[in-house]
Amino acid sequence: MAEGLLRITDENFAQEVEGYQGKVLVDFSAGWCPPCKMLAPIIHEVAGEVADRAKVGTLDVDDSRNTASRFNVLNVPTMIFFKDGKEVARIVGIAQKKKIVEQIDSL
Repeated sequence: MAEGLLRITDENFAQEVEGYQGKVLVDFSAGWCPPCKMLAPIIHEVAGEVADRAKVGTLDVDDSRNTASRFNVLNVPTMIFFKDGKEVARIVGIAQKKKIVEQIDSL
């Protein structure tokens, strides 16, 4: 994982996301997903850019099916934005870095 980019799993989701007071972006993705592979470098860049004001992590939907199901992630990539442990926004599909950073800053 890139510096500043967390690996989110079923096991650490409660601690890293729900128990965190602040902004968190979780990229729900899968290794077999071509759009996810296209989005990955953008997520890495976002993680570096917003490290001072938000956590950014990726969650593999195949490895963490419980969390993906709990948040009704039906398509990948799906980016879910959390504030103080609660979902506040979501983007399904690929988005430009600028749009992702603007969404984080608007929370």
